[in-house]
Amino acid sequence: MEFQQLIEIAKKTVNPRCLSDSSEAGSVAAAILTDKGNVYKGVCIDTPCSMGFCAEHAAAAAMITAGESRLVKLVAYCVGVGVVPPCGRCREFLYQINHENLACEVMVGDGKIVTLDELLPYRWD
Repeated sequence: MEFQQLIEIAKKTVNPRCLSDSSEAGSVAAAILTDKGNVYKGVCIDTPCSMGFCAEHAAAAAMITAGESRLVKLVAYCVGVGVVPPCGRCREFLYQINHENLACEVMVGDGKIVTLDELLPYRWD
């Protein structure tokens, strides 16, 4: 699967909405392609007190729920911005769930693709 297809999946998944007077969801969506050829997607949930989570976390949770943990490709798409790189927390999380994910290709913007390993040059372990 090409990155353009993953971008289209993420774009179709974006669905910004208010959850409550203090929380929102869906302004960022992520699409993950696994080594088994499956695609998992998720959206961000923005809440006060840092209790929400990123779209990459939501997509990874769906992947883990389905019994997988190895990513091949990842893209995140933000409304009004386009393709965005994963935050540091997401980078570390994806590495923690399967160390082989360092080889995952990540689109970080306008056609630029790097590996998770390149995004995490100084890992904590």
